Amino acid sequence: MKYADLIDGEAKASELKSFLVDGENVAVTIRIPKNMRDAAKEAAALSGISFTSLVKMSLIEYLSKKEK
Repeated sequence: MKYADLIDGEAKASELKSFLVDGENVAVTIRIPKNMRDAAKEAAALSGISFTSLVKMSLIEYLSKKEK
């Protein structure tokens, strides 16, 4: 099953989130401004999570919204 199939279908938000967190981890390189990275790292640390976890949570939140 693909992400598009879930979005087009009647999948619940919990099903979308489950789909997004399943699977193997892959390395990804992104280019963002240093100030943005530093602010995100600091915000993550203040919340007791890693920068990577913050990015994953943000992507899950964005991708699990049904209205696009």
